[in-house]
Amino acid sequence: MKFKLAALALGAVMAAAPALAELVVPSLSYRTGPYAANGIPFADGYHDYFKLLNARDGGIGGEMVRVIECETGYNTEKGVECYESTKGEGSLVYAPLSTGITYQLIPKASADGIPVHSMGYGRTSAKNGEVFEWVFNYPANYWDGASIAVKHLIDENGGSLEGKKIALVYHNSAYGKEPIRTLEELSAKHGFELALLPVDHPGQEQKSQWLQIRRDRPDYVLMWGWGVMNQVAIQEASNIRFPMENFIGIWWSGSENDVMPVGAGAEGYKALNMHLPGDDFPLYDELKTHVYDAGNATGAGDQTGSVLYNRGLYNALIISEGIRKAQEIHGVTDITPAQLRDGFEQLTISEERMTELGLPNFGPAIEASCENHGGQGLGIVQQWNAADQSWVQITDYIESDKEVINALVQEDSLAYAQESGIELRCQ
Repeated sequence: MKFKLAALALGAVMAAAPALAELVVPSLSYRTGPYAANGIPFADGYHDYFKLLNARDGGIGGEMVRVIECETGYNTEKGVECYESTKGEGSLVYAPLSTGITYQLIPKASADGIPVHSMGYGRTSAKNGEVFEWVFNYPANYWDGASIAVKHLIDENGGSLEGKKIALVYHNSAYGKEPIRTLEELSAKHGFELALLPVDHPGQEQKSQWLQIRRDRPDYVLMWGWGVMNQVAIQEASNIRFPMENFIGIWWSGSENDVMPVGAGAEGYKALNMHLPGDDFPLYDELKTHVYDAGNATGAGDQTGSVLYNRGLYNALIISEGIRKAQEIHGVTDITPAQLRDGFEQLTISEERMTELGLPNFGPAIEASCENHGGQGLGIVQQWNAADQSWVQITDYIESDKEVINALVQEDSLAYAQESGIELRCQ
């Protein structure tokens, strides 16, 4: 009887004791459907970076990280359901990996006081922290991407695009439509003609668009595609013998899964990137020791070193650095979403810090502020080498046209503030 009473007492004490603290980071993933080829490597890299921190460092600041994965299928309604079903777990931040989901989560997460990090996607004007207190999209956004592509073409044409024709092949969704306004402004500024060619979800039917390109013969084609749409577009471009060096995708249209199915026909295709490709970084030695060799790689373990696996790593790295900054600011390790927002807003990731993290020269320095939630707007151009099956960096980091971009961000964000009754902050 005494033993039974002691056991009951111990159980009562354990039930009353607080649960072990942990940092909860959801992963809104898609491993199924027409976008799975792009969603899987990103999700794997995202998980593996946090696994590395847990195995090597005991988490972040002594707090273990718990990643909750929720399958969205790149469906906006399912993405919102994932948010609603996981936010009560103590979720610190959401990385939706979908512009449609991001648009829906901005008002919800803002009302709930949970940060959203839409890295290089989502609502571009969320860069303005005066309006979007809870949303961050560094290191660059879609409008930066449009400008970087145009700047590259200007360099390729001796400083002028006057009289040139540029076609935009885009996913007919909020995502694909994001660069249109910027390209229209850049068209007026630089004197090129812009043609818009939407492709409906999921993007497997593009014959008519590429027949129009063959007929109209634009000098260049830009692409805002995702999932199966990318490889179909590259195959169609190859079929009509469009010069691949004149075909440039945004950073979501530049993975190995986009070009490898096309084989030799993809040779010379270009895409933007917000970081470097490949696995020639010290971080990969750490991953091998603490994650891969331990049999703890996420998924099949076959995506390491790919562009989108690297992007998942990069996204997790930025979030983890935001967590560290929040812990530093507030002097606690078990931070809240509101404290993480402070960390994101005061985040600085220097080139020296990237080297310390095992990724020297991997991505541009990031410096956020109350006003700037979008970073410095830098990107590279990479080109596909079909023989070696590898991406080759062909430019240094290119800075977007801030004269055009900042004006558009200000216009769109202030209109949103007025519609939503948001008072400007950072004053």
